[in-house]
Amino acid sequence: MPSDAYDAIILGAGAAGLMCAAIAGQRERRVLLIDHADEAGKKILISGGGRCNFTNIHTAPDRYLSANAHFAKSALGRYTAQDFVALVDRHRIAWHEKTLGQLFCDGSARQIVAMLLAECTAGSVDLALGRSIGDIAHDGTGYRVAFGDRQATAPALVLATGGPSIPKMGATGFAYDVARRFGLKIVEPRPALVPLTLGAEDLLFRELSGVAAPVVAAAGKTRFREAALFTHRGLSGPAILQISSFWRHGESIAIDFVPDAAPDWLVAAKRAAPRATLRRTLASALPDRLAEKLADRLDLHGELGAQTDRRLADASRNLSNWSFTPNGSEGYAKAEVTSGGIATADLSSQTMAARRVPGLYAIGEAVDVTGWLGGYNFQWAWASGWAAGQAL
Repeated sequence: MPSDAYDAIILGAGAAGLMCAAIAGQRERRVLLIDHADEAGKKILISGGGRCNFTNIHTAPDRYLSANAHFAKSALGRYTAQDFVALVDRHRIAWHEKTLGQLFCDGSARQIVAMLLAECTAGSVDLALGRSIGDIAHDGTGYRVAFGDRQATAPALVLATGGPSIPKMGATGFAYDVARRFGLKIVEPRPALVPLTLGAEDLLFRELSGVAAPVVAAAGKTRFREAALFTHRGLSGPAILQISSFWRHGESIAIDFVPDAAPDWLVAAKRAAPRATLRRTLASALPDRLAEKLADRLDLHGELGAQTDRRLADASRNLSNWSFTPNGSEGYAKAEVTSGGIATADLSSQTMAARRVPGLYAIGEAVDVTGWLGGYNFQWAWASGWAAGQAL
């Protein structure tokens, strides 16, 4: 089998792999970028409803989860959200800011993929799509990778194949398997930014499928204020996706359905409108169906004026700290990203290189760095890809 020689072989033509290839190629490295998919950037294309939430202007290291809370600082500090925006502007891609610092294309996510491919072309990157990766060998001086009916060699190998979230798009734990072969540790992967499922004790809430409301969701000391959505299986929406990354099986999450209300607001409502019912009072701030279900669960029937202040105070506390104990999540099939992955303890935070395996790098979602919802994970892909690309 003929073999081609490169300076670097990058496995995975997603966000991190494309960025890494472009940067290294433009530094006059001979780069081969391989992906089993027949199209580059498939996850980019479906992101943000097809408009790609490509970064977040509030990016900061404390918006990322990792066994090493400091690991992401170096890459994020050297390649910022503003740096990526400058690249987008240079390619004349129109964009807009939505809520909470999220930046989206005005047009299509395809513009971001086209931009990255153009940057790879500028770096003379060789792109091999639709090629299954076969044997990967290391002889002490370099790597040999078989793909399709070809093979290539290089002194550097970059793992950029992501995690197993969204398997219908071909996502797997391939990067973990390769990392283990070379002695790198893996932090147990699990679905993140994922809807949570509810058990029989919360069956009544499944009847609210399609109902959404602004809430504060909390797991331990972590809190997110965004919308929650009831589904036929449990809970979703931005607040739930965010908190899912911090939730552990068997634990409860707390929902504040009235985050702007004063602690004694129902007692005050009784004074102001004693003939109003709890359902009607709740419906002034929440969707009717949710207001009805919460009022039923609290077992407060009749007019507010007929309730004692103590019962109303208890109801206020329950509404501000409603406990759900999810029985699971919807898994990798619905998870936007994977938490966990290649252990940061085995990698350089400056170059993303393996500390004990010469020439091996890991970037993007394959690494144990997981961002909040809202463009943070793309920014990690750009930043970690840039860091490795600078080091190759």
